[in-house]
Amino acid sequence: MLKAFIQRLRQKERTMKFPARPPVLPDLFRGLPVLTGQEIPAESAALCPTGAIKAGAKPQIDLGRCIFCGRCAQFAGNAVSFSREYRLAASTRAGMLHAGGEYPAARALDREARRIFGHSLKLRQVSAGGCAACEADVNVLGTLAFDLGRFGIQFVASPRHADGILVTGPVTKNMQSALLDTYAAIPEPKLAIAVGACAISGGIYSGSPETCGMPESIPVDLYIPGCPPHPITILDGLLRLLGRIR
Repeated sequence: MLKAFIQRLRQKERTMKFPARPPVLPDLFRGLPVLTGQEIPAESAALCPTGAIKAGAKPQIDLGRCIFCGRCAQFAGNAVSFSREYRLAASTRAGMLHAGGEYPAARALDREARRIFGHSLKLRQVSAGGCAACEADVNVLGTLAFDLGRFGIQFVASPRHADGILVTGPVTKNMQSALLDTYAAIPEPKLAIAVGACAISGGIYSGSPETCGMPESIPVDLYIPGCPPHPITILDGLLRLLGRIR
């Protein structure tokens, strides 16, 4: 016991200071795409594996489709680059159509919803056919480094105990009914959060006959883009939804 106590003193506090301080991001991190205003040739846009780029004199990138592979920056000359901006969550699907300039950050819930969920948010996570990348970055939020519980946010095993659903994956045919049943089991009022390009648009599986996409009967309150999104991007989006940061 004494050895464990001494080791704990040596380790000191390991939980990051975010959001009180800016996060430390890896060197290879790709954040919000920067459009310089230059024309993106159609042949360069065609190289995007998910069709996220609108070519022409007024180019646009759909962050809901973007997998942040960096091919556009490689083949479109100086028209596209990637910043280190991690605040990518959006409140609407249309808000993810990025044409350059300021990106609209996710809005907080209304006052009544913040009163209900602001200090205690329980989420049921559903992997609707995902590859486990988004799932892994969601799970890591429970580790000491991120400590999601310090914000009153927890993942629960039963939808009956949840305030909302967090969906990853492109929603395969085999998972569609399970997803709908899980959402239906959550008591009102409830939230829905789509994490990752697959959950938002189908990602690289978009157009596959084996995927259905997010059911229209599930109204999404928060979109968090990426393939997968960095844990900080996910955490930032959750805190913005609850009005904990602005």
